[in-house]
Amino acid sequence: MSEPAFQDFYPENVAHCYGCGRLNASGHRIQTRWEGEESVTRFQPRPEHMAIPGFVYGGLIASLVDCHGTGTAAAAMYRQEGRAMDSLPAYRFVTASLHVDYLRPTPLGGELEIRGRVKEIKGRRVVVEATVSAAGLTTARGEVVAVQMPDHFSQGS
Repeated sequence: MSEPAFQDFYPENVAHCYGCGRLNASGHRIQTRWEGEESVTRFQPRPEHMAIPGFVYGGLIASLVDCHGTGTAAAAMYRQEGRAMDSLPAYRFVTASLHVDYLRPTPLGGELEIRGRVKEIKGRRVVVEATVSAAGLTTARGEVVAVQMPDHFSQGS
């Protein structure tokens, strides 16, 4: 059995995101884990993620980079403080900025690998750089500026 994913530790009131929420039955439900100093998500696109025959829709790539980045930000904050991810107070991050460069078309049909590295942690802000690869080729590169989620977000207002 592999270790739990970062997203497994999200409190229920903030575990509904289309990209990373474990409680969103229709969503992507990505699973991100540490591999050394890098965070890794593996995702299998489905036929409905097609842009044109044979290639993945760019919006999916952006969504994967986005949610991978915010999950990595939370895990990095716990790691920096030497805390377990199930300890309180819970860290949850939202996207302040998302930038994606599409380097080449991403083929549909194989597993995608998203790898992230923490570029900076400064207060409530974490910057994560990510790459998306298919069949060993990097197809996209992105950067997520994630900020610690304000308390009122989790209260639905």
